[in-house]
Amino acid sequence: MRVHLTIVAAVATLLSSIGLYPLFEGTGWAWSGVGAIATVAAAGALSRRLRLPAVADPPVALFFLLAYLTLRYAPGQALLGAVPTPASLARLAELAGEGWETANRYAAPVPPGPGIELLATSGIGAVAVMVDLLAVRLRRAAAAGLPLLALYSVPAAIREESLSWVAFALGAAGFLWLLLIDSREQTRAWGRPVPPRSAAARRIRPHPMASSGNRVGLAAVAIAVAVPTVVPGVHPRGPFGLGAGAGESGSQTVTTPDPLVSLKRELTRQSDEVVLVYRTDDQAPDYLRLFALDRFDGDHWTYSPLQSSPRDRITEGRPLPAPPGLSAVRSRPVTTRISVASHVRNMNFLPVPYAPAMVSIGGDWRVHAPSLMIYSLRDEAAGRTYTVSSLRAEPTPRQLAQAPSPAAEVLRRYLGVPGDLPPQVRRLTEQITAGARSQYEQARRLQRWFTTGDRFVYDTSAIAPRATSDLVDFLLVNRRGYCEQFAASMALMARLLGIPARVAMGYTSGTQAPDGRWVVRSRDAHAWPELYFEGAGWVRFEPTPAGPGGQGSATVPSYTRESGEDNRQPQASAPDAAEPSPSQAAQTPDATPGAGRLADRDAPQAGREMAADAADGGGPFGWIAAGLLTALVLSAPMAARSLARRRRWAQVAPAGAAGRRLAGGGRGGGQAPSDPGAAAHAAWRELRAEAIDHGLAWRSGESPRATARRLSRTLEPGSPAVAALERLARAEERARYARVPAPADTLGEDIRIVREAFGAAVDRRTRWRARLAPPSTMEGLREGAARFAADLGRFDAHRLGVVLRRVFRR
Repeated sequence: MRVHLTIVAAVATLLSSIGLYPLFEGTGWAWSGVGAIATVAAAGALSRRLRLPAVADPPVALFFLLAYLTLRYAPGQALLGAVPTPASLARLAELAGEGWETANRYAAPVPPGPGIELLATSGIGAVAVMVDLLAVRLRRAAAAGLPLLALYSVPAAIREESLSWVAFALGAAGFLWLLLIDSREQTRAWGRPVPPRSAAARRIRPHPMASSGNRVGLAAVAIAVAVPTVVPGVHPRGPFGLGAGAGESGSQTVTTPDPLVSLKRELTRQSDEVVLVYRTDDQAPDYLRLFALDRFDGDHWTYSPLQSSPRDRITEGRPLPAPPGLSAVRSRPVTTRISVASHVRNMNFLPVPYAPAMVSIGGDWRVHAPSLMIYSLRDEAAGRTYTVSSLRAEPTPRQLAQAPSPAAEVLRRYLGVPGDLPPQVRRLTEQITAGARSQYEQARRLQRWFTTGDRFVYDTSAIAPRATSDLVDFLLVNRRGYCEQFAASMALMARLLGIPARVAMGYTSGTQAPDGRWVVRSRDAHAWPELYFEGAGWVRFEPTPAGPGGQGSATVPSYTRESGEDNRQPQASAPDAAEPSPSQAAQTPDATPGAGRLADRDAPQAGREMAADAADGGGPFGWIAAGLLTALVLSAPMAARSLARRRRWAQVAPAGAAGRRLAGGGRGGGQAPSDPGAAAHAAWRELRAEAIDHGLAWRSGESPRATARRLSRTLEPGSPAVAALERLARAEERARYARVPAPADTLGEDIRIVREAFGAAVDRRTRWRARLAPPSTMEGLREGAARFAADLGRFDAHRLGVVLRRVFRR
């Protein structure tokens, strides 16, 4: 039956399935997967118990897996709750379709539901069938690593983030355990092992090939886990995460979530989770901005690398840089006090109303003067409450229409478009704005073209644009999308008209509670275009449809409306694409209050880097700590050798100063050891370690006298070291064979003399290696790893196997 191997194969599959955790919210899929793995293991054991041919194992296991899925997800349509019927198969197919639709609609992690759990359980069960067949029935444990690897390839293909090293280490440990048990089971095929009678026999080493395999496997896992952690630049927060709190000198980098990917997650999650609340003296508050995306590279909008200097740090009472271009229109001060929910993760950009003039917040926060984005290299906004004093510009249509031409630097930076932009986009832009007498009129016509009539459908299930062709398809073909497509398209078309433009991202103003607070939820995440007009600076436009048929809380700025037009935009008539209201979302099975926020811990990383040239004090504490840790690791063999020497002598040395001198192997006689025989053995083991450290061969089959004679050939004839070697050999011989051991009062001094002689007899490289990286210590580590691997191989769930045998015999 191979019960042990069956159990370990199931455990290896279970540990590898942990790597799927980033794909799902909740843990229901995991518990369902545990049941599938157990079912497949039991089916395989039953097939082997009945001595069915190997070709029958997969059908039997798949039938049991189908019965398990039926019992769990379609018991009402099955015979006796578990036997599949056409009705139950139809129900499973329906749930699988729902799960597939959910997987394609939501960004990972997807919300829980029976459909998505069914897909996850089926996949885990299929892998369990393959592992059981390969590892247990066909005895190809190494080949079973391929289906186990498939469990890691799915999240690796979907997410840009790497998996947790803990999940990887668990799966690797399960696979290594499977290899060890398979090797032991194959060894047992030669017959029943003879139990050893003595303790020495029990310490017989395993086969050298097995020991080498154990060491190679453990070393490979350790390297795979450790190298990405310690190599600078691989880990997003530096070695061991220490870069996140690095000091202020030198260059620092921080990786932030891709804003547009995070926005897609927010809008498809259908969550009413509160992201922040705020109070303001503004009667109709404006949007809260996080990012200003100023670059369009032909694939998507991003922001330029942020350059930070000490003067960009925000301090209490210190005003921020003046808003670019805001000089000729009326603006009024607005005070907003914002509280960010504590569950928000990775929000290292502050949501603030534009344009912030002063921010009161604790921690290390900085401002990017050209965009007025507020960010931190080390802190997060979660759980913080801060006050923002901002200037809200109130331009009139007349002022925007008569705005002068922007400066050359603004035109150069904010008018770039891809060189391969299809000409039909330019023609469409010119057609929409034909007859406009100013750039302001052109911008307003673009906004109205997006939001009026039945041209566009607001649909959060649309694929996010990742190339110029995607935006062209949105403008000219399907015309279905959400705020990202609307904002990106209008900004691109504005640049074609010579209007500096960028894409802003953050949250709408939210909804006002009865107590006067404004509440912003994850569904209020939004993107909008900002266009630049000299004298007014960056001005918000709103091309995204609002209301039930669009972004529910979007509003049209007053300076872009016709007289008498409501601030809510005309809505696109598409009830089938309407985003669910809060009450509807609560009633939807897939809607769950998960970790929905714009800066989410599971958002794929865009790799946007902010370089900080900060020489305003402090030191690179993270790198210093990493250097100290590296030095500690490198000095570990030397420290271990010194500790082993002291412990070896301390076990036989008497108390007092003489004992301490003996333990240190230093000069001086003094009180003799209480056990001369044990002291002789300790000295002989120390001599062996010194010989190995200095590259001298040590042959365990030689007698002490023969060993001393061979080692003395490397020393000067007649030197004190030769005499010391002879005394050490004589003491070891008498401790082994004589009734009365030799006196041991000079053993420490003899070892010191031999150590110095060995050092003088070898080259400089070998001498320094003996001091800094003693090979005897490394040999001890290798032996310890081999013993650990052997102990792991002997742990084969024997008791559980006995219980299972009894169950199957019944």
